[in-house]
Amino acid sequence: MERLKKILIHPDSTIKQALKQMDAMGEKTLITVDANNYILGTTTDGDIRRWVLKGKGINEGLAKVMNSQPLTLVEGYNKETAKKIMLRKQIECLPVVDKVGRVTGCLWWMDLFETKAKIKNDVRLPVVIMAGGEGSRLHPFTKILPKPLMPIGDKPIIEVIVDRFFEHGCQDFYLSLNYKSNLIKAYFSDFEHLYNINYILESKPLGTAGSLHLLRDKIKTTFFVSNCDILIEADYADMLKFHRSNKNKITMVSSMKNFTIPYGVCEIHNGGTLKSIQEKPEHDFLVNTGMYILEPGVLKDIPADRFYHITDLINDYLKKGEQVGVYPVSEKAWLDIGQFEELQETLKKFEV
Repeated sequence: MERLKKILIHPDSTIKQALKQMDAMGEKTLITVDANNYILGTTTDGDIRRWVLKGKGINEGLAKVMNSQPLTLVEGYNKETAKKIMLRKQIECLPVVDKVGRVTGCLWWMDLFETKAKIKNDVRLPVVIMAGGEGSRLHPFTKILPKPLMPIGDKPIIEVIVDRFFEHGCQDFYLSLNYKSNLIKAYFSDFEHLYNINYILESKPLGTAGSLHLLRDKIKTTFFVSNCDILIEADYADMLKFHRSNKNKITMVSSMKNFTIPYGVCEIHNGGTLKSIQEKPEHDFLVNTGMYILEPGVLKDIPADRFYHITDLINDYLKKGEQVGVYPVSEKAWLDIGQFEELQETLKKFEV
């Protein structure tokens, strides 16, 4: 019952409030109910993503994205019927209502299947992990241990990243290495794995895209690129579907970040007269996470033996009018270990 309370939301809420509630509760679905607990609709993270992709704001009312005719189960439901519905619709949770439509419970995927929700389609694409940097923001630890081997739970972050892609069907991995490369190679040579690891060795630092030039004759299909200090907890198959349906050359995975200025912000005019003051204003941004989907043709556009960031490539494409897309995920779907504060937060999430 406590878990159910965490996913109930008032109809007067905004989309931003719904996002915050999803992130805080670690849930992907909210149920909108009125004061008497009658169901009014459901909202998923996918509903919000589609709204944001239309260029709409998240300060709008939740009713703008809510499914007002949700699938529900009536008390006394048949479990086999519920299983079929969840499998067919790929629904992670179904509201349970009484005969008059009041919410009395919720059935989650794990209640019936005891495994993580099934991904609709395997991705099965190559993955390039940029793991050559010095990790200067994590000094002094990275003076001894390269950033990709920083432990998250009982595994280094680079193995956690590989595992997530492997769960989505990816089997061919290219690790771009420079700083302390021998330690990273030694780690992966020390145990057996079910995927293929290939190494790209940079003779000098080449930025977040420079080493991709070395793959121009090796990768012939759409592929993923990920920084070695981030983890995205999302549906990679849906990302790929978005990328292909929009015919993007590059799709950037972004996080919907909310920032609060912890002060009263003054607006002035007439040479110093106070016009207004806004107390602790909030600002919303789509932030680059460091994960991308690229078409193989972009490899020919990476300059040889030159320090070159992937954002340089994106800016070059924007100037040429090439198609670059943005796929948004929630704030909590992006785990970042690039700085001490983010590393501490990520470690908390992996605590057993």
